[in-house]
Amino acid sequence: MRRKREKKGTVMKILFTTILSAFLILPTHATPDTNMKDIEKDTRVFRINPEIRAKEVRFTNRFGIELVGHLYLPKGFDAAKKYAAIAVCGPFGAVKEQSSGLYAQELASRGFVAVAFDPSYTGESGGTPRCVNSPDINTEDFCAAVDFLSLLPFVDAEKVGIVGICGWGGMALNAAALDPRIRATVASTMYDMHRVTANGYFDSADSAEARDAMRKELAAQRLKDAKLPAPETAGGVPDALPEDAPQFVKDYFAYYKTKRGYHPRSLNSNAGWNKTAALSLLNTPLLAYADEIRNAVLIVHGEKAHSRYFSETAFSKLKGENKELLIVPDASHTDLYDNFDKIPFDKIDSFFREYLK
Repeated sequence: MRRKREKKGTVMKILFTTILSAFLILPTHATPDTNMKDIEKDTRVFRINPEIRAKEVRFTNRFGIELVGHLYLPKGFDAAKKYAAIAVCGPFGAVKEQSSGLYAQELASRGFVAVAFDPSYTGESGGTPRCVNSPDINTEDFCAAVDFLSLLPFVDAEKVGIVGICGWGGMALNAAALDPRIRATVASTMYDMHRVTANGYFDSADSAEARDAMRKELAAQRLKDAKLPAPETAGGVPDALPEDAPQFVKDYFAYYKTKRGYHPRSLNSNAGWNKTAALSLLNTPLLAYADEIRNAVLIVHGEKAHSRYFSETAFSKLKGENKELLIVPDASHTDLYDNFDKIPFDKIDSFFREYLK
């Protein structure tokens, strides 16, 4: 009986070792769903395309912050193929369930693998304190998304692009200037967050005196926050607007504060950024090396957008015949968040097909 038990134990050990060895030598990307899972609580605010699979994914940037995204797979997805891929982020203060997810889903419907992700310190992504930004870390977020896409077995690492919406348009151009793996970049309805922070809207506060006053206010806020359990927030889009509110503020309200675009994790829909979030943007230009971007860039902006001047200035810095500025007739800033009649997806599609081939 003892020998039978010993023999049985030996057989079980051999069997276990064989199974373990087989498991270890399986390809790490044995199925397209490796390191992916279904979206448990789907809170996307846009119309869902049932033909496009969306999976929750997680990846880490070089600062050790875990980013959470939704990966969109094309109709008829085949894990044996190699796809061009696109990372999407923005608007500034939004989450992946809003505009960036809509862009990613539409790009997937056109045959691309696309990931929409929450930036560091916001949405479902990691990082503390919450509700802060960093030109360095947020630029790295795009590069980390490129890492993630490039390592997927069904993505061609030589065919990866990015889309930055609103304030993430400026971050996207900064990432493109830094990372030559980004073969093509689209900046849609972009803000230069450094410029608007340091100079005010329409450069109305572009003076050393105005910036000095802002620095003093932010320094005082730092000390105030140091005594509090959590930093004070600046507030997102107001819950109610005066009749004389500028049209672009009304446009923001119509997106972030209504069923059209409201999301409980969106900073703009709720409490907004920390008051000191402007510190790094105040002192860090984003477009310093935009003229050195060698890969393709398409900048898209609305004809009637209050922010149009950001795109026009950014485009003036770019060099090369693979750069293009497209002004969409009769479109406002937020029209390019979710208005399919205004977002030039055909042009964006053809741009990526040309430069991700």
